[in-house]
Amino acid sequence: MKNLFLKKNSEEIIQRINLLKADSKKVWGKMSVAQMLAHCNVTYQLVYENKKEKPKGLKKWLLKTFVKNTVVSAKPYLKNGRTGPDFLITNDRDFEKEKNLLILYVIKTQELGANYFHQKESHSFGLLTSTEWNTMFYKHLNHHLNQFGVY
Repeated sequence: MKNLFLKKNSEEIIQRINLLKADSKKVWGKMSVAQMLAHCNVTYQLVYENKKEKPKGLKKWLLKTFVKNTVVSAKPYLKNGRTGPDFLITNDRDFEKEKNLLILYVIKTQELGANYFHQKESHSFGLLTSTEWNTMFYKHLNHHLNQFGVY
């Protein structure tokens, strides 16, 4: 798992993002490239923007018990896997806007660094180590860049 808290790795991901074009074709899945970028932005919006209410009670327990390990483990996501409701993007999005926003989030995350994220509470999973945060960030971006043939 590459460490996005390291500048060389975040720059590599940004280079891959910059290879995307507004008309990039998906290898699998339903989202357009602009929708995929907006979908990836949700992860960072949950960290930096507090726009969505945090799950409570049974929902939080279910997320921590059944979803967390899938998200923070090194095991790659399956193609065409289910997406959480907060991450569904079904409307049209502006490719350039979403791409630029994602790049800004990657840069901000790298600049804040691993120490900032160590034992930081996530929106859905409680406290995470910096390794878990990195895995969540990198694995998700890598999965969706691969979805659009950007390796």
